[in-house]
Amino acid sequence: MEITLKPEQAKFIQTQVTRGRYANPNEVVSRALKLLQEWEQEYEQWLAETRQKVEVGAAQAQAGEVLDLEAVTERLRARVIKAQDTEG
Repeated sequence: MEITLKPEQAKFIQTQVTRGRYANPNEVVSRALKLLQEWEQEYEQWLAETRQKVEVGAAQAQAGEVLDLEAVTERLRARVIKAQDTEG
């Protein structure tokens, strides 16, 4: 596999090596790929959880288990006022 870096990417990698953070460019790229892999895994987990929550919410809405927007807004407003009262 051959990879072509943009000049600013190559400069960044070289700067990391020069600063002593990494022993060589391969270490910089390996670390970057590891971080990308971790991010992708976290994103996939978030996506699966979000899809599940949407399915639950849709099922609740279909069953008529919904809250009135005005009632929710009033509850939130009351919580904010209560929090402000306890702070001051």
